[in-house]
Amino acid sequence: MANKQPTKIKTITEFHRLRGLPKPEHPLISVVDYGAVKHSAENNSVSWVFEFYSISLKRNSHAKLKYGQQAYDFDEGLMYFLAPGQVLSVEVDPHAASEHSGWILLVHPNFLWNTPLAKTIKQYEYFDYAVNEALFLSEKEEATLNGIVHNIQQEYQANLDKFSQDIIIAQIELLLTYSERFYQRQFITRKITNHQILSRLEEILTDYFNNDDLLESGIPSVQYIADALSVSPNYLSGLLKVLTGQSTQQHIHDKLIEKAKEKLSTTDLSISEIAYDLGFQHSQSFSKLFKTKTNLSPLEFRRSFN
Repeated sequence: MANKQPTKIKTITEFHRLRGLPKPEHPLISVVDYGAVKHSAENNSVSWVFEFYSISLKRNSHAKLKYGQQAYDFDEGLMYFLAPGQVLSVEVDPHAASEHSGWILLVHPNFLWNTPLAKTIKQYEYFDYAVNEALFLSEKEEATLNGIVHNIQQEYQANLDKFSQDIIIAQIELLLTYSERFYQRQFITRKITNHQILSRLEEILTDYFNNDDLLESGIPSVQYIADALSVSPNYLSGLLKVLTGQSTQQHIHDKLIEKAKEKLSTTDLSISEIAYDLGFQHSQSFSKLFKTKTNLSPLEFRRSFN
């Protein structure tokens, strides 16, 4: 993929023009027929940064995508989500058949202005994912989302009135909620990939706590763990919540307590020394976390072995 500076696409109208599409019927929201998108030679290897939300469902795209710096897998999945300011790199196979289909929903942040969705849309974790696979949909799930997108398109194509924005916003919220449900299902059903992440997480934490990293760098941050796994912090915590019921931070704390128990039961180090070895600046912070996790103070835990 060519190494070029990303091109900023500020408006939905500009996106339409670049993709050889008619001018959008509404400047702030548009449902694009992906089958009508024209792939030109100059657009075969591009990086874009949109200043609007993009939700896409694509079949036979014959394109290699990078979401941020990570390759995106479309082998089985159909959907992906982009928030304003994120980098999407596209490399289209010019020799592939052009029978691509699907839709792209483009929503400018200004359309959401002064509505609750303007804030809550940022809470949908899939907009932040550094995930390497698109969202898989069953035929029934795809039909559900297609129906919602059709309703959105019909609404803005009709004569707009004071109810139009509220109706469209409600449909977008419904689309996002269904998508979240389907992502949660994907977390559960795609066990091999997910359990590989869990195994790798355990390895990373074990290595970190068994080496001198605690003394040199302190307790590992969620960002550190996410970077080591090549996923975003929100994606990792969302995945772990579904698979284990615990966040990344809770997993870090569990490993920390496991190491603390080992030191308390097998060494004569003082509580302060153990706290320092585990990356705590103050032993009181260590004692507080330990008691929260075990219902015992470190000293009470140690005495239980005597």
